[in-house]
Amino acid sequence: MDATTHVGVDVGGTFTDVVLATEDGLTTAKVPSTADQSEGVLTGIEKVCEKASLSPESVETFTHAMTVSVNALLEGDGATTALVTTEGFRDVLEIGRQDRPSLYDLSVERVDPLVPRRRRFELAERATTEGVVDPVALEDVNDLVDCLAEARTEIESVAVSFLHAYADPANEAAVADRLREGLEVPVSASHEVLPAFREYERTSTTVANAYVCPAIDAYLGRLVERTRAAGLPEPRVMQSNGGIADLDAVRERAVTTVLSGPAAGVVGAAATAETAVADAGLEGLVTFDMGGTSSDVSLVRDGEVARTTSAEIAGHPIATPMVDVTTVGSGGGSITWVDAGGALRVGPESAGADPGPACYGRGGTEPTVTDAAVVLGYLGQDATLGGEVSLDVGAAQNALVELAKEAGLESAREAAAGVYRVANATMTRAIRSVTVERGHDPREFGLVAFGGAGPMHAAAVADRLGMDRVVIPLAGGVLSAYGLLDADEKHDRVRTHRTPLEAADREVLEEIYADLTADALQDVDSSGDPVVERRADLRYAGQSFELEVRVDDPVDIATVRERFGAAHERAYGYRMDEPIELVALGVTVRASREAPSIRYEGRGEGEDEDALGSRTVFFDGEAHEAAILVRDAVVPGTTLEGPAVLEDEESTTVVPPGWSGSVGENGELVLERERMNEPGQKTGTNGGERP
Repeated sequence: MDATTHVGVDVGGTFTDVVLATEDGLTTAKVPSTADQSEGVLTGIEKVCEKASLSPESVETFTHAMTVSVNALLEGDGATTALVTTEGFRDVLEIGRQDRPSLYDLSVERVDPLVPRRRRFELAERATTEGVVDPVALEDVNDLVDCLAEARTEIESVAVSFLHAYADPANEAAVADRLREGLEVPVSASHEVLPAFREYERTSTTVANAYVCPAIDAYLGRLVERTRAAGLPEPRVMQSNGGIADLDAVRERAVTTVLSGPAAGVVGAAATAETAVADAGLEGLVTFDMGGTSSDVSLVRDGEVARTTSAEIAGHPIATPMVDVTTVGSGGGSITWVDAGGALRVGPESAGADPGPACYGRGGTEPTVTDAAVVLGYLGQDATLGGEVSLDVGAAQNALVELAKEAGLESAREAAAGVYRVANATMTRAIRSVTVERGHDPREFGLVAFGGAGPMHAAAVADRLGMDRVVIPLAGGVLSAYGLLDADEKHDRVRTHRTPLEAADREVLEEIYADLTADALQDVDSSGDPVVERRADLRYAGQSFELEVRVDDPVDIATVRERFGAAHERAYGYRMDEPIELVALGVTVRASREAPSIRYEGRGEGEDEDALGSRTVFFDGEAHEAAILVRDAVVPGTTLEGPAVLEDEESTTVVPPGWSGSVGENGELVLERERMNEPGQKTGTNGGERP
């Protein structure tokens, strides 16, 4: 990266986070998110440039993560979409896999398809895995175009998904081309979005792409207009796979942005915390991003970010490659309530940015997790969020008093402690789902906490999981925005190719890899030399799930076989002496970008006070006098003992009793949990045997 001034902007449900990187270091800002996200984006850039004494015109690269596509899916307000499919497959979206979302819940209801039956159209055509059997009739396609044109005021986007179009897209391509000629709406074709078998997942992903495409296109249009007026460069956008892409690539495959923000956070966590975790001899790291509306957790093992192609967003399968993130509706702005049985609950509904938690003083009255933090003393009355939002302690107290009355508790503090425990339990379950439930011991991992609220809950969550090390990166409150600056450009392509591994024709495999690579390279918008990573999805014959393994260039079948056996044993504890089936081939084209260097010295004593005194905070119902420190004032090498609170504009770190901390050379705060080696003897995490 030759440029010297870079900006990354991540839009969240409550706040928009901004990081500006120059040769002098990092400057950060946090501003409230806006209904039109582009407004908050420009406000944040202007604020961070003002803090760095720079003009927006001096910014040379601009990378962006947004929630436009995922919001459209979650809120159900995407484009009015039509689906064109093979005759007899009109109802595949509703039939799905014929499984139940909750096996023993007799009243469970499936989510409604994104396209209702009245907007699903059939065409007589047929292809098999060997090729087209019955070509689509041109007159039928013209009739369909006329039908959709008559409904133009209703139809805003069209998805085309034919049976076996992944094997031979001729029929599907002909129909998509004719629709594009005859209609002035976006058309998404499955062989372009996801040329892979499994008609339900492929159709669902294509429909989701069509559903969010107009919203993405409109948003990016507004954003580009604003950035040009401000003298900023054209933005590049984070994709769900953890890589960035230019606007044209994103507009063509809008569905690849559904986890834009969470993916940026995982990339940032891996970049800033991997060394601190590896130094402790741990297996990897668990990323924990707690923002205003939700918490996202993911796994990084042996330096590799966990990825998946079987995610669901709002109940709709999305099968494009993406960072494997588990999300729970428990964030700082999550509203707390009492259920019919009298138990405290947290989320998933959020107070958002407006009016926000009661303590924001913007008219909100419902109690939230942030209000509980204020009552417990973790957030002081002089604290400001993003340097803009001052806290109203009285409003937080009043909201928790009402919650306590409803829950039958004696005081606001008791209710706040309950809210804190419930929120932590929710996040603990999420972390167990990516560790214990997948055969990993969380005690062998470090916890990397970030987001506006993550550092405040991290040590308590780690305690529940028996994890000994927590890393809070510098600028942890806006780490997703930093991850945007560290992310490489990345483009994925996949194609189904089913054959017994031992019978695979190497020349055919090489041809497919060459085609996939050439297609992905067309989207590369970088001056660097792109690197091609090849992979294959395999399974034992008879299995219904696949594992991904790396494939060398040129293909070596024996090596692929051994890697699959090792991957299966690692995932499930055993390998089998059974035939192996090759299911799909894929490539990732990666164009590396130079990550901005982190320069951190800390202000130290004498410039601004690094210690703000102390205040009473509550842990497990007991009052403690905790030291209050300014996060960016403590210098590298500083050590501290809990209880302590480190305050920053973007986030607050809570160090409970029984935990200690040290500041690394890059400004990262490493927390370690004390534990007992022998009765009455406490040690840090580097002493004694693991529990």
